[in-house]
Amino acid sequence: METAITILTGLFFVTAIYLMLSRHIIRILLGVAILGNAVNLTIFTTGRITREVPPIIPEGALVPQEAIANPLPQALVLTAIVISFSFFAFLLVLVFRSYQEIGTDDTDEMREAEPRDEAVPPLGY
Repeated sequence: METAITILTGLFFVTAIYLMLSRHIIRILLGVAILGNAVNLTIFTTGRITREVPPIIPEGALVPQEAIANPLPQALVLTAIVISFSFFAFLLVLVFRSYQEIGTDDTDEMREAEPRDEAVPPLGY
């Protein structure tokens, strides 16, 4: 089970890097979203995947008597999901507004701050 999830995580990382190297903003945005999911899967896998074992210590015991699920990666992943979703929504609105203003999603054509016709600024002192 952990091997399959590790391979899936690797595929997510490769896909995310491939998409983030694109010139189009929407592909970069999708790459960032997939990268967030890959990181979440990595955190989740490092906490060992145990099925049907709740992370509960019996009443009266100070330490777990048997193997229990580690609740820390689950809490971290839940927090990361909320943060990455809000980050994705912000980036999606930002991309949409830039597309409305500029009319393209190609990063090479987004040269409002550095027009092609302007002279190159001095590069040395």
